[in-house]
Amino acid sequence: MKFTAEQIAGILEGEVIGNPNAEVHKLAKIEEGIEGSLTFLSNPKYQNFIYTTQATITIVNKSFVAEQEISTTLIKVDDPYQSFSKLLEYYNQVKLMKSGIEQPSVISENVTYGENLYLGSFCYLGKNVVIGNNVKIYPNTFIGDNVTIGDNCVFFAGVRIYSETEIGNNCVIHSGTIIGSDGFGFAPLDDGTYSKIPQIGNVILEDDVEIGSCTTIDRATMGSTIIRKGVKLDNQIQIAHNVEIGENTVIAAQTGIAGSTKIGKNCLIGGQVGFAGHIVIGDNVRVQAQSGVGKNLKDGEVVQGSPSFNYADFSKSFVHFRNFPKIVSDIDELKKKIE
Repeated sequence: MKFTAEQIAGILEGEVIGNPNAEVHKLAKIEEGIEGSLTFLSNPKYQNFIYTTQATITIVNKSFVAEQEISTTLIKVDDPYQSFSKLLEYYNQVKLMKSGIEQPSVISENVTYGENLYLGSFCYLGKNVVIGNNVKIYPNTFIGDNVTIGDNCVFFAGVRIYSETEIGNNCVIHSGTIIGSDGFGFAPLDDGTYSKIPQIGNVILEDDVEIGSCTTIDRATMGSTIIRKGVKLDNQIQIAHNVEIGENTVIAAQTGIAGSTKIGKNCLIGGQVGFAGHIVIGDNVRVQAQSGVGKNLKDGEVVQGSPSFNYADFSKSFVHFRNFPKIVSDIDELKKKIE
């Protein structure tokens, strides 16, 4: 996919200084720019690189004045960083602009879908699936029976959506993620074996949810596992049955949330955090990485450690912990003096 300086300037409402027909087909850092690449300069710390970069086109601030000869074509804009971000978004939209139904694929009875559907090869749509407009479903994706999907969703290759799942508008689900698998429910029997408890609930994703690769969200035993509007989940997260995550909460990779735990809105959860089951986490809570949360947390709490406790107290305690051998040695010396 190639773009000229003139086309890019049109998208960004910028001014071309140099060759308007210069073409680019890739993106690069300014210090690593090569012929055919597009880069940008926003941090003055990198300004020297504009005189040595081999990038064909560079986005710069309108106030930029070259002090030496440069070979790159310039596009002058109000804010290079924001303009580059806008261009990345535009590029991504163009790259994902696919439509049509590839073969082989399976579309079961009573499936309905809206305009501009892209269904990649080797996809399976179960019975009674309902899909909105502008949905992109990449190859090797499984959509089970009675699933509903809103508008403008993107499912990347290899996603698995089990039956009865409800997905809102503008959701993005990355490769390898499984939504709606059985919750971990087993009843112990007298002979030491376990009887599986049927998991008859579902999973609900509200609007604007994005889920990273290889994350698993279990269906509820009864009722629903619910991921509220605007939630962002990283890769390799485990969310158990009947969990509820509040609006705009962000959770980093390798976090595990046990069954029936409720997490509030606008929370920030670090990587490798573990939550016990049946607890309630308030709104605007911050949990530092590798913490183990075993009790309820109030609105606005910031915690760390395993078991987790107040972040400020943890930081003070950690200083003492690092000095613990010296503290023990000092205590031994004092004991000797007393004796």
